[in-house]
Amino acid sequence: MIQELSIRNFAIIPSLSVSFHEGMTVLTGETGAGKSIIIDAMSLLVGSRGSADYIRKCADHCTLEGLFSLPQIGELKEYLEKAGIEIDEDQTLILQRELFFNGKNICRINGHLVNTAHLRQVGQYLVDIHGQNELQELMRADRHLGMLDEFGKKKLSPLKNNYQKRYQEYQELSKKVKQRQTNEKEFAQRIDMLRFQSEEIMSGELISGEEEGLIEERDRLNNFQKITEAIGTSLEILTGGNNATLDQIAIAMDTMLEIEPFDERYHEIAESIQNAYYLLQDASSNLNRELDTMEMDEERSQVVSDRLEVIRQLKRKYGDSIESILSYYESISKELLEAEALENQEDQLAELLAAKKKELLEAGQLLSLTRKKTAQKLEEAILKQLKELYMEKAQFEVKFISNNKDFNERGIDQVEFYITTNPGEPLKPLVKVASGGELSRIMLALKTIFAKAQELTSIVFDEVDTGVSGRVAQAIAEKIYQISKHSQVLCITHLPQVAAVADEHYFIQKSVHHERTETSLRSLTKEKRVQEIARMLSGSQITQLTLEHAQELLEMARIEK
Repeated sequence: MIQELSIRNFAIIPSLSVSFHEGMTVLTGETGAGKSIIIDAMSLLVGSRGSADYIRKCADHCTLEGLFSLPQIGELKEYLEKAGIEIDEDQTLILQRELFFNGKNICRINGHLVNTAHLRQVGQYLVDIHGQNELQELMRADRHLGMLDEFGKKKLSPLKNNYQKRYQEYQELSKKVKQRQTNEKEFAQRIDMLRFQSEEIMSGELISGEEEGLIEERDRLNNFQKITEAIGTSLEILTGGNNATLDQIAIAMDTMLEIEPFDERYHEIAESIQNAYYLLQDASSNLNRELDTMEMDEERSQVVSDRLEVIRQLKRKYGDSIESILSYYESISKELLEAEALENQEDQLAELLAAKKKELLEAGQLLSLTRKKTAQKLEEAILKQLKELYMEKAQFEVKFISNNKDFNERGIDQVEFYITTNPGEPLKPLVKVASGGELSRIMLALKTIFAKAQELTSIVFDEVDTGVSGRVAQAIAEKIYQISKHSQVLCITHLPQVAAVADEHYFIQKSVHHERTETSLRSLTKEKRVQEIARMLSGSQITQLTLEHAQELLEMARIEK
């Protein structure tokens, strides 16, 4: 849920900070006071499209910040971990967004810089803003299938994922078949090229790490004369002539061994000379062996040179290292295998495609059957909610058009919500018959159902009670309050019935300071709350009767809770 919201230089808000709590919070005020601006700010904070128009006049940028408690949703935690965003011990998230006049956006989550796509991805788990846009979504028949799938997410998601996997496989195979049929010449050329490349790389018989060893061997062979001279010179110095180094060291060693009993220091010196002598003697033996075995192998030099040239040519064509060439070889071998399978199984291709289509349609039919069972539960749940919202005569149905020939990524179903609110009238498409007040109640019914299933932590209702009054307004108030038992609810409203059931009440007002319009917000005390609800009941003129009515609404709400 959202705990704190801070807004600076946003529209007509110079600076505003507000704390929110669990349960239901209402925001009320005169028309045009800036209630929806606060919702716009919250919407931007969780990733909606921004604009420089939101920046307050004379400011170079606006800043939005929100402190959220982290919901216990595995998908969100996994997403944050993959994005490298650390979670504090207190399990909170701080979202920040700055908008600049030049169009620049700076977004952060717990101090970690992110783009707006990341902000939006995280924001969808934190806040669900329900306003006039969602009513417009309800009026789009192409969105109804998504709503049904969301309602039955637990059962439908595995079936939908399986169907989409089959659909992807079918589409890929179908694409390959069409490509081959429409351009057989290019297909044949591609196979020839893959075969040539595969054979050329395979004939190279490359071994990972081989090139480094060959380069070392080439350098030794190319520097044979220099190496031979160096070994010969070193051996001559150590063992050759009267002044051979080893002989001289042997004399020094024997001399020191004669006097070592006289002092421990002489013993240490003698021991050091003795060690050096034996080490040099070993080196002399090694040099001698090397010199005896060394022989210039012109043939081997050519073999190494030729082998390195083969590797160089393959690197020039297929990669900058043996490892990358072998990786490319693995890739084209797989493609060649698939292409040859298509080439060699031309007669069976149609049969293979038909089998894939059969698997796809079977998955689609199972998904469709489960959707229809889910639709029955959705119909029952919505009718129950509508009855509580004084639409007890309404009939609601999820209409299906299922066509095995007309399948797409979402399945074989087309779904549309049908409704009738008047007894004796036939069911008609929701998008054609529902009034504004009815749409608000239908959407509220859906939100009530989804709030329990979606684990939403914060739901924002932006004037969803438009077009209703009387007992319907009271029913909507009770319904929103019921939702607040499962999720934190923030609600902008003009209905006194809705304001009365809230756990907390904020008043938003607009004023002019130094010839600048400003929006401010304050929490209402019990007495001020009575006055505000009285204003909502009667308008600008508040009488003793409206104050008593407001007090009565609050008392009724307290008893109902």
